[in-house]
Amino acid sequence: MRNFNKQTIWAAAVAVATATASISAPVWAAPETYVLDGTHTYPRFSYSHFGYSTQLSRFDKTTGKIILDQAAKTGKVDIVIDTTSVDTGYATFNEHIQGEDFLDTAQYPTATFKSDRVVFEGDRPVAVHGHLTLKGVTQPVTLTVTSFQAMPHPMLKKDAIGANAYTVVKRSDFNAGKYAPHVSDEVRIDLAVEAIKE
Repeated sequence: MRNFNKQTIWAAAVAVATATASISAPVWAAPETYVLDGTHTYPRFSYSHFGYSTQLSRFDKTTGKIILDQAAKTGKVDIVIDTTSVDTGYATFNEHIQGEDFLDTAQYPTATFKSDRVVFEGDRPVAVHGHLTLKGVTQPVTLTVTSFQAMPHPMLKKDAIGANAYTVVKRSDFNAGKYAPHVSDEVRIDLAVEAIKE
């Protein structure tokens, strides 16, 4: 049997410890912050109008940030919607929907979505759990992500991300349920978002 002196044993122990540490050490997170591109980010909402048709409207002004760490599969979404920018396609309806019975923009000129958790499948986010605050009321909602893209922007020459997502809420949960059920209580919110790396 070979004889090992103390120096040899010590060197071997150090080598093993170093190798073990390198294997078990966590991968450091690399979160990246993206600022919403307001010219390509539009929340839309749709609802049944007396069963005749599905009406489509949108908000024209949206700001916020998205933080993503694709290696760690984590993220954060923070969105602010200017509810005074509602666009129904008809000026009279714009004023009507900003009234007290609906958005009440005089008291609540913004709506916000703040995420609690982003769910990944593989390399792409598929759901964002968080809270929507509308008309002073905060409710939990989940955004289902239907598409996601991360790549350098061909015109801006910066890293960028884009996604489409949706959720369904009830107007009555936000004290905006007038005319339900003739005008549907359920409203689908679709979000088209693009964001540029900060």
